[in-house]
Amino acid sequence: MFGIPGKQAVTVTQAAARQIARLMASGGSQGLRIGVKKGGCAGMEYTMEYVSEIDPLDEVVEQDGARVMIAPMAQMFLFGTEIDYEVSLLESGFKFRNPNVADACGCGESIKFKDIDELQADQAGK
Repeated sequence: MFGIPGKQAVTVTQAAARQIARLMASGGSQGLRIGVKKGGCAGMEYTMEYVSEIDPLDEVVEQDGARVMIAPMAQMFLFGTEIDYEVSLLESGFKFRNPNVADACGCGESIKFKDIDELQADQAGK
């Protein structure tokens, strides 16, 4: 749907790829679909779900046995995002390093994206 020919929509670190592949194997899923929805104190939240079937409109990124699908409505907001998996003493989880985020809440669960014109200009290289 939305993208630049020859450039992946998102990148996945090795740590994230290992965790996604592990989750796919244990759950018997085709991969992990990521998206965005309205919610949280900053306006939007990331979504993640196991999927048993790939939607033909999903953008699919495969790496090291991991498969990530990007929901069609989220592709413009997630383009250029790096997905990582971090483990610390207090928590572990997926981290999104997204250049399209204008603001985030203190807990990091809720985000606000740049406006549509700014996103399109950034991704066109202007």
